[in-house]
Amino acid sequence: MAPRALEQQHHTGFFVRGPSPTARLFLFAVLSLVLIATDARLHYLVEVRQGFVALLHPLQIIANAPRNLVEDTGEYLHQQTTLADENRQLRDQALEHAAELQRFKALSAENERLRNLLGAAQVSSQPARLAEILHMGRDPFSHKVVVNLGSRQGILPGQAAIDEIGVIGQVTRVYPFSSEITLITDKDLSVPVQVERNGLRAIAFGRGRTTTVELPSLPANVDIQVGDKLVTSGIDGIYPAGLAVAEIIQVTTHDNSPFAQIIGKPLAGIEQHRQLLLVSIPQADRPADTNTLKKPVPPPKKPASAKRHVNN
Repeated sequence: MAPRALEQQHHTGFFVRGPSPTARLFLFAVLSLVLIATDARLHYLVEVRQGFVALLHPLQIIANAPRNLVEDTGEYLHQQTTLADENRQLRDQALEHAAELQRFKALSAENERLRNLLGAAQVSSQPARLAEILHMGRDPFSHKVVVNLGSRQGILPGQAAIDEIGVIGQVTRVYPFSSEITLITDKDLSVPVQVERNGLRAIAFGRGRTTTVELPSLPANVDIQVGDKLVTSGIDGIYPAGLAVAEIIQVTTHDNSPFAQIIGKPLAGIEQHRQLLLVSIPQADRPADTNTLKKPVPPPKKPASAKRHVNN
C-alpha cells in the first residue's frame, strides 16, 4: 500500500499570532483599573509596591550615577573657584584691616599721649601750647628738632619744651612758622636740677654723643646715688620747678680726680613722640622782642622861662 500523504495540520490563528494589540490594550487597561481600585479601597498592594521599590532602588542608583557624577564634578569645580575668589578677597580684606588696625593703634596711642600732655599742661603752673614735631635737625651731631609753631603763634626763644613725663629741651631759635628746640641731651644745653631725694642742686649738661646727661664738677663724696631722680629746680625762671629731668644710672669716682662722674638717663620721650608742650616764659623773664618797632620818644619840652619880678 502506498503510504498516505501527511495531512496538513491546520492551527487556529489565535494560538499562532496571539491576541491582537487592541485586545492586549483592553486587557491591561482593565487589569490596571482593577489594581488601582483594589489598592485604593483595600490597600493590599502597599507591601508589594514597597517591595518593588526596594528591589529597583539599586537599579535607580546605577542609572542615576552618571548624572550625579557630572553634577558633583561641576559643583566641586564651582566650589573650588568660589573658595579661591573668597580666599583672595579675605586676604585683601585682612591686609586692609591690618593697616586700619595699625592706624587705629597709632591714633589710640596718640590720643592717650595727647590726654597725658593736656594733663601735664594743667599740672604746670605756666601756660603751655601743644606743638608737633616736623623733623629732626639738619646737623647729625646735634640733638635738635623743629616744631610747627613759630613767632606768628607767639613762641619766644627760651621757652621750655616738656611732655607728660618731664623736660625735653628748650626753644633756641624761632622762625615765623616754626621753631628749633634743642634737646637736653645736646652738649650745648644745660638745665638747673636738684636731686629729688635730698634737694641737692646741680646743673645737668647734655653729653651730645649719647642720649644721656651729665652732672660735672661735683665732688667725689657728693650725696648722689644710682636711681636718684633729677627734677628741675626752677631757679632759672624758665623750667617750672619739679619737672622730671633724668634718673641717675652711673656714679663713678677716680682716685686721681676730686670730682665724680655722674651720668643720668632722661625720663621724657626725647626721641619717641611727635607732640610736645611749649611752656610760656613768665612775663618778668621774657626777653625783649627785637622784631617790635619801638615808638620814638618825643624830645623833652623846654621849661617855661621864669618871669622876673621887679620890685618897685
